[in-house]
Amino acid sequence: MKDKIEQKKEINIEIPGNLQPVYSNSIQINHKDDEFTFSFVQMVPMTNKGHMKAIVAITPKHAKRLLNALQDNIKKYESRFGEIGLPEENTEVSGDEGMYR
Repeated sequence: MKDKIEQKKEINIEIPGNLQPVYSNSIQINHKDDEFTFSFVQMVPMTNKGHMKAIVAITPKHAKRLLNALQDNIKKYESRFGEIGLPEENTEVSGDEGMYR
């Protein structure tokens, strides 16, 4: 069996000068057969109102890669800073809409 040589390709990503960071404290996740859609929301404290900040759609394969990357990064984070505690067992706010905080 031949050893596989992994070649890393340099990726040149252009960042627009007017790109603004987005803060979100809630996310709505929906899916259909060919995509997952993440709607990032900033909820207004002490109200039931929020502002949609970004909508990102990705393929199911990319969603699975994102899940793996998040699990890996959370594991690394927790080994460095300690376990991330959640105030409640289930963070899903409304089941039909897939809204999470």
